[in-house]
Amino acid sequence: MEFELKWVAWEITRRCNLHCVHCRSSSELEVAGHPDFPTEEAYRVLDDIATFAKPVIVLSGGEPLLRADVFDIAAYGTEKGFRMCLATNGTLVTPETCERMKAAGIRMVSLSLDGADAGVHDDFRQQPGAFDGTLNAARLFREHGIPFLVNSSFTKRNQDQIPKVYRLAKELGATAWYMFMIVPTGRGEDILEELISPEDYEEILNWHYEMERGEDELLVRPTCAPHYYRVRLQRAKEAGERVRHRTLKFSTGGAKGCLAGQLIALIDVDGNVLPCSYFPKAAGNIRKQSLREIWNESPLFKELRDFSKYKGRCGSCEYVAVCGGCRARAYAVTGDYLDEEPFCGYVPRRLRAGEGASKPGG
Repeated sequence: MEFELKWVAWEITRRCNLHCVHCRSSSELEVAGHPDFPTEEAYRVLDDIATFAKPVIVLSGGEPLLRADVFDIAAYGTEKGFRMCLATNGTLVTPETCERMKAAGIRMVSLSLDGADAGVHDDFRQQPGAFDGTLNAARLFREHGIPFLVNSSFTKRNQDQIPKVYRLAKELGATAWYMFMIVPTGRGEDILEELISPEDYEEILNWHYEMERGEDELLVRPTCAPHYYRVRLQRAKEAGERVRHRTLKFSTGGAKGCLAGQLIALIDVDGNVLPCSYFPKAAGNIRKQSLREIWNESPLFKELRDFSKYKGRCGSCEYVAVCGGCRARAYAVTGDYLDEEPFCGYVPRRLRAGEGASKPGG
């Protein structure tokens, strides 16, 4: 594959009005030591990216709507030719917000929905009224003609609601629904015992495959669940079917599992460039290097792109090129980002045949 930067999540603030149990950045309303960068620096970053790539850029946080200049940043990116998107928890969306989104050229908004009712969603988000805020935002987006997708994060505390959340996302008029399988970083480290078991994980991915086969309106995709691409190939082969592939014009294409440091990256509020939103190890810093240099020359990114370095079952797996295992989850659980995906129960064909792991430590 060609390692072209196609999608950037940009943490323009670490401040947030919620206190979600799984927050990768441990965001608070006030965050000491990680201040918002000036507007002029935001423009410089966009200029830097434009010198070598035209990725989708998602203004994220924290809660990006807490920045007074968020629409100035979005408008500048639009002028540079980027497809500008925004990720929000929805609670601060107003009619005026929607008008400013449209004026700034924001092409897609993502909303968070982690439960099919207020009890579950508000518990996950640690804020009474968060569920109503998301539903209100979806209504306003529909009224103002703003396309939106729904991101839903799951652990043991809400995994039984997955089918209900999917149906609700569809009822709300979303363009897409992304089912996130939690990676334990940030505050997520405090809920390690809540991670969905490998057995349930496999069952959920098979449910998703069956659901996707009959879904013609909503684009659906598991996120941070790279072994879905193995499941999809296995199931299609068993049924003698071709894998049906649909994609969203504001995504990376969705043809492979883990894309960390391969097609995507995160820029955090301090300027660190990370392989993805859940991978807390920097490849470089845009205040010291150009993004082009980091993307092309970072030893971390080069390692992630060399599948022959992967260890354990991932290193022996016939699906490594389409799955790759979640590198962030391997790093969070084992401390080694090249180790095997810890929440995949699949035993590669080579290991079943008794050939052993391809790398030490597996």
